[in-house]
Amino acid sequence: MKYVFQFGLILAVTFVAELIYSYVPLPVPASIYGLAIMLILLVTKIIKLEWVRESAKYLIAIMPLMFIPAGAKLITAAKMILPVILPVLFILILTTALVMAVSGKVTEFIIKRESKNDK
Repeated sequence: MKYVFQFGLILAVTFVAELIYSYVPLPVPASIYGLAIMLILLVTKIIKLEWVRESAKYLIAIMPLMFIPAGAKLITAAKMILPVILPVLFILILTTALVMAVSGKVTEFIIKRESKNDK
């Protein structure tokens, strides 16, 4: 029953995000609204982390399965993608490297800051 409650909370936030996406005329995906809402609710302690932790861990664990339909669609849309494959690959490689570099620097910064606070 605990997992149903946790998953229900996550679904409720997702539903609110979809509603916001429907009514707000900004080019922001509903998933981004959902992440922002969940972050705000967790930071303000309206939703406690313990209320969603196990279900969130499970959803993260099965996340690769969620990309299978998108990958299958890419295969079926190959005729449309092939003319622009080189720019797409360039952008993918560049953005992946950029995300890795920024993530590494942010992680280094946080580790250094926490080690200073521990002293």
